[in-house]
Amino acid sequence: MKRILSSFLLVLACFYTLAQIPAGYYDSAVGLTGPSLKTQLKEIISTGYVQHTYNDLWDAYQSTDKDNFYEMDGTVLDIYSENPAGPDNYNYTFIVNQCGSNNGPEGTCYNREHIVPQSLFSENLPMKSDIHFIRPTDYKVNGMRSNYPFGVVDVPTFVSQNGSKLGSSASAGYTGIVFEPNNAFKGDIARMVLYFVTRYEAQLSTFSTGNILGGSAFPGLQSWELNQLLAWHAADPVSPEEIARNNASYAYQNNRNPYIDHPEYVALIWGTPVIDTQAPTAATNLIANNPTSNSMSLSWTAATDNIGVIGYDIYANNTFKTYVTGTTAVVSGLSPSTTYDFYVIAKDAGGNSSPQSNIAQGTTLASPAGGSCGTETFDAIPTTPNPSSYIDRTWTSNGITWNATSARTDETINGKSITIKNGVLTSSTISGGIQSLTLTTQLKYSGAAGTLNVEINGNLVGTIPYSASVQTTTISNINVTGNAVIKIITTSSATNRIAMDDLSWTCNSTLATVDATKNPSSFVVYPNPVTNNELYVKGELLNKISKAEIYDLSGKLIRVINNPFKNSNKIHLNGLIKGNYILKTDNISAKFIVE
Repeated sequence: MKRILSSFLLVLACFYTLAQIPAGYYDSAVGLTGPSLKTQLKEIISTGYVQHTYNDLWDAYQSTDKDNFYEMDGTVLDIYSENPAGPDNYNYTFIVNQCGSNNGPEGTCYNREHIVPQSLFSENLPMKSDIHFIRPTDYKVNGMRSNYPFGVVDVPTFVSQNGSKLGSSASAGYTGIVFEPNNAFKGDIARMVLYFVTRYEAQLSTFSTGNILGGSAFPGLQSWELNQLLAWHAADPVSPEEIARNNASYAYQNNRNPYIDHPEYVALIWGTPVIDTQAPTAATNLIANNPTSNSMSLSWTAATDNIGVIGYDIYANNTFKTYVTGTTAVVSGLSPSTTYDFYVIAKDAGGNSSPQSNIAQGTTLASPAGGSCGTETFDAIPTTPNPSSYIDRTWTSNGITWNATSARTDETINGKSITIKNGVLTSSTISGGIQSLTLTTQLKYSGAAGTLNVEINGNLVGTIPYSASVQTTTISNINVTGNAVIKIITTSSATNRIAMDDLSWTCNSTLATVDATKNPSSFVVYPNPVTNNELYVKGELLNKISKAEIYDLSGKLIRVINNPFKNSNKIHLNGLIKGNYILKTDNISAKFIVE
């Protein structure tokens, strides 16, 4: 049932709230503002607090979290699965469907979700069992939320059945992974977190921050998180469901959430948030250039916004590819010899999206000689069991089986990535050899910058750096032919958590060159070195050759000439710089030098 708050219901709700607040409960807070008001509220809601055990929550939820507001069927009211606009996809019966741990899909069972993660306060009481910020929620969605802060998701890597999302942040001031609840419960979330930093303000300096808490009594939250929660509090007012839960929680543990009883306290303490509803302008002058066989460089003129643009989503052929904060990007993981239409969309801190930019068209280069390129975007990595655990993961993508040891799957760079701690990423056998290898990396959480070792067939071929910033690195001139096994090894630290994304490589099958005296159907080139930009060819059946290709020694295709010897036995090389090249025809190749 869709939540509809008529004026009549709001009046009744306000009367019901005031009727349940004990006489004089907030009298000592009258006239106070800012940190003084926050501290006085802490004193009020700490006095007379009745501490219960963590297991007592299961029974308490039957009075605090019963669905008497949506389906009104008495099932568990789960903010991570409740569909405010229609029937729920699944429901839970109290006690019967509870679980402590489970590896099943969404809709299997429910457990207890600490809106402020209990790891931040080392699972200590009384925080561990305080019902005001611990809700019954679906086990799967709870696990996906993990310990991530709340914020606006830019590009989701997970979406629950009620629209709760996990993904990279679009909230101003934070670029990590965030969890975004359904719009109907954003205010509820905000007021629970504000309750926590008020009730436990004296202990905040001893808690971990988790990119949520501020480490001091005031303001109590990191600035980016505070700004986001203030916006949610303003956009999603207190509901009858929250009022009823506050009253039931008071009956259970003898304290109240003051921000449900008096929503105006939020502005009196932290100020009024600026709510941004204006979308940025479209970016302009998008240009695609510097193609390789699997990437394209883009640049554009920045969009404008009334408050500020925080980044850009980049699309290729209407498919999202990556997110950047600047006005340039390299889009990797593309297919060789393919034309792409690129455009970008600007995003601001309020989650507003601009119109798309102009379309810039670009075509990737052909595959290096002798074989095509390979890519691994990690979109097929398994999300079960627990995606935040460091365990062995195995999956198959594009015919290649990958194994990652000590790896988690819930971090992102350009969409899904694999994150390894003191482990190894290994491919199955790949045919076609490897000429060069490219990888995007980012150090997650804490730690110092370092490098990854890259081995091909057990031999070290180079290193790839990583740091807290996203960076893409290419190792060139690997020059391995035939079958190959890729192995990427963490080396710098046993505790660093390194995310990897958009792994790609160019193949390297040797272009055979021949001796004309041993093969009558072959040819020779002359003069060699070439002068005057004209390459002459001597051999039999030249007029039967349908196509000639010129490569540099890295395997990059430089030029294609159709029917090259239909009218003469020479090829014009205008534009070729000095260096060594290979001329490849239908089935014969020869080396030549340009001076």
